[in-house]
Amino acid sequence: MPGVALVGSGSADLPATLTNDDLSQLVDTSDDWIASRTGIRQRHLAGADDSLASLAAAAGKNALAMAGLAPEEVQLIVLATSTPDDLFGSACQVQTLLGASRAVAFDLTAACSGFVFALVTAAQYIYTGVFQNVLVIGADVLSRWTDWDDRRTCVLFGDGAGAVVMQRQDDSQGTEEPGNGLLGFELCSDGTLNNCLNLSYQVASKPLVGDLTVQQGQFVPITMNGREVYKFAVSRVPEVIEKALFRANLTTADVDWLLLHQANQRILDAVADRLKIPRDRVLSNMIHHGNTSAASIPLALDEAVRSGQVQPGDVIATAGFGAGLTWGAAIVRWG
Repeated sequence: MPGVALVGSGSADLPATLTNDDLSQLVDTSDDWIASRTGIRQRHLAGADDSLASLAAAAGKNALAMAGLAPEEVQLIVLATSTPDDLFGSACQVQTLLGASRAVAFDLTAACSGFVFALVTAAQYIYTGVFQNVLVIGADVLSRWTDWDDRRTCVLFGDGAGAVVMQRQDDSQGTEEPGNGLLGFELCSDGTLNNCLNLSYQVASKPLVGDLTVQQGQFVPITMNGREVYKFAVSRVPEVIEKALFRANLTTADVDWLLLHQANQRILDAVADRLKIPRDRVLSNMIHHGNTSAASIPLALDEAVRSGQVQPGDVIATAGFGAGLTWGAAIVRWG
């Protein structure tokens, strides 16, 4: 069976920043209050000329450059997002912006778990031999859907996009198993906890003819039960990582880096402690980016790769968790 290699990463550059001090001018909060409870000091915001598709394409372009691939060599683009420019999807716009004329493209929605779900989904197309080069992008523009008057949620979220290139690795000699960049995974969902984190559609009835009506409302900003999400994350995430490690025939001692969805530094610390992974082996960039939903894992990965922190051959235990509720883990080897 073919193997999968992670051969490139990239992210979008968003120069506009919103600091905690800036937020204190909008709501009753402070830099110390936000930083001590979340680990966040600033977040990046999409500009007036940015779109979800343009940010995703920028991240994808940088990932392809690192991988040494031309856009025409990509056969599949999977875009993990919950904030598309078009409710019908934005992946095809990304394909056009990249010039990836031979690629099929589709959106995948699993909120903050989206990148992990997309990574695992893309790998299946490679394992079956359908595609050689796949671009997986996590991108969200949460500033569109944040209630900037709600200090419980507006301090958390930022915008961003990150991407990785996955490539099929074949055994050309027929004597050895090809290397594998996806060593094991586990994906989970629990709709009974759906009301803990929502970006909901608010129904409004519109009469048509006679007794007939249609429901034409609008989506309303993000709401979250932070306490329940925290409890969910610190209990379920270590468990799903251990299951993924078991499938990979590895233990936490084999893990070079722990890379979690960048939701809250307290969650990262608690999960690392439960897994007995030293905190200096936890990748975190939320101090600069906040919670960027599906973008957070590939953003942090790209920064760690480009800084030299993550080296070829390093084993990374990554996990996403969020609305749905959904959660999942993937054990990957970089390079």
